[in-house]
Amino acid sequence: MFLALLPACKTSSRSKFDPRAESAKFTAAGLQSRVDPALLNAPQAPYRLGPGDKLDIEILGETGSRAETFVTPDSKIYFNLLPGISVGGLTLVEAQNRLEAALKRYYRVPQVSVSLVDARSQRVWVLGRVNQPGIYPLTRPMQVLDAISLAGGLFTSRFTGTTEELADLEHSFFIRKGRIIPVNFQALLRDGDLSQNIYLQPDDYIFLPSSLSNEVYVLGAVMEPRPVGFMNEMNLMAALGRGLGLRPDADLTRVSIVRGSLTNPQVAVVNAREIMKGAATNIRLEPGDIVFVPGEGQLSPSYFAREALNTFVRIVAANEGGNAVSSESPNVGVNVDIGASAKP
Repeated sequence: MFLALLPACKTSSRSKFDPRAESAKFTAAGLQSRVDPALLNAPQAPYRLGPGDKLDIEILGETGSRAETFVTPDSKIYFNLLPGISVGGLTLVEAQNRLEAALKRYYRVPQVSVSLVDARSQRVWVLGRVNQPGIYPLTRPMQVLDAISLAGGLFTSRFTGTTEELADLEHSFFIRKGRIIPVNFQALLRDGDLSQNIYLQPDDYIFLPSSLSNEVYVLGAVMEPRPVGFMNEMNLMAALGRGLGLRPDADLTRVSIVRGSLTNPQVAVVNAREIMKGAATNIRLEPGDIVFVPGEGQLSPSYFAREALNTFVRIVAANEGGNAVSSESPNVGVNVDIGASAKP
């Protein structure tokens, strides 16, 4: 067991911090990227129906035919004499045409009016340090700032009236279809950089973590990738000791520490095995650091950093999304399956 190799790095409060411990030398991870300007264009595609949408349907000229109905979980609507009509993925006009075609069995020339009463199938996630975190319907063209405003804005301290110490904008992130979109929340919310204010699409996921949460993330080839509470003067060996053991393929000679903004992170690659043997000094950590233990065959520092960020985002998004879903309908889901090929 890995823990047995670290007798001096037990996680109890009696552990003594090595005064020789030093900060690692960080360099740019080479992952800095910009938001695609095309994402600033308002979407032109019409609304497409999905489960949960509420519709008002009427056969024009037929008294008493008007009814409100929902798109069912299997993407069908039930109206008038018709059996279930599949409308999932259709526009309102396409749904109208499909209903008219089906109603010709019962009416000579049916003319149907279909209007959207309540849009529930297209949603966006706004979680973290906002006043009303939750899952919100995407009923109109909406940008990042619109979504944060819809969620009540950034959470403010009733003592200081500020948000700076409550929202960690450097570690905030935006996920679309399982990929990180490099929105710089610090530039957007503090500096007013509207080049970051992109338009949203269904199932987009925004998370603004708390800056008051002192954690270090131990990820990669460890038995239990997870956040661990930051202790005073925490170091690399103490953090690894709290990872509950290493996988057999763990490469301790190239442990990466990722620090700073998710849109332009810094990375240091250190030889943890040399530290364990006493041949190198321990490394000081800071709250928010991501410690990533690579597996065998993983080579470049930029690859380590990308994998660390993807794993970090996947774990946080899944945990926070799961908490949000617990208060929503059971058919709500979020795509956070960020693969190794996803580039932030």
